[in-house]
Amino acid sequence: MSVSRARAYNNVTREMIDLPFYDRGLRFECQQCHNCCRGAQAGGVYPSRPETQRIADWLKISLHALRSRYMVRELDGAPSLRIRANGDCIFWDEGCTIYPVRPRQCRTFPFWPENLESLPTWESVRQTCHGAGRGKLYRLEDIRSILHGRAT
Repeated sequence: MSVSRARAYNNVTREMIDLPFYDRGLRFECQQCHNCCRGAQAGGVYPSRPETQRIADWLKISLHALRSRYMVRELDGAPSLRIRANGDCIFWDEGCTIYPVRPRQCRTFPFWPENLESLPTWESVRQTCHGAGRGKLYRLEDIRSILHGRAT
């Protein structure tokens, strides 16, 4: 099979099985800009119950104290970390004060489902995340592992 025919076959095959726009991978390397922790990245952080307990243990406070001081309930009832008036995460203080126990949501940024919906959504992430589109190539399998919680 010629190279051009192989490429054409490859493109048809990709379209037939409806692969995501990132089927050939995405590049990401954290640039330590911290925009994901600060006002540049809109949205809340929703820790799971075990993550909430790990944060409380890390801070050496009760679960009740963590929830009352550092968390809020969203309109849908989901508990989330407080966000300061300037948009910063409540645990941001010139660095993440809970970094070793930060929630999975924080560990997996920018590979969130909503950021991977389409090429335009990924491009919008690149506007605030200086590491998106640079550095290490994450293969489709790597991204799927991150999305399914098998790798962080």
